[in-house]
Amino acid sequence: MTVALTLPERLDTSAAPELADTLAAELGQDIEIDAAPVTHLGALCLQVLLSAAKTWAARGQSLTISNINDTMAGQLTLFGVTPDHLGGPRE
Repeated sequence: MTVALTLPERLDTSAAPELADTLAAELGQDIEIDAAPVTHLGALCLQVLLSAAKTWAARGQSLTISNINDTMAGQLTLFGVTPDHLGGPRE
């Protein structure tokens, strides 16, 4: 069974602990993350997402981030990251 999560609009420093806790609670499950609402992506939340993508891949599990909008894609580009690093294509 795949767990579905939706990211909040703002992924800033204050959102990072909750994001990390939410993902940690789903460790062991395949996960589909909807990024459509994201309007702001901060460095700390990006680190959480990149770490989760690597952790899931190392465990042979699926973590996919879908619906990466133009705003989030632009912010990823500023960090030198592509949607592929997060396990999903840009919408």
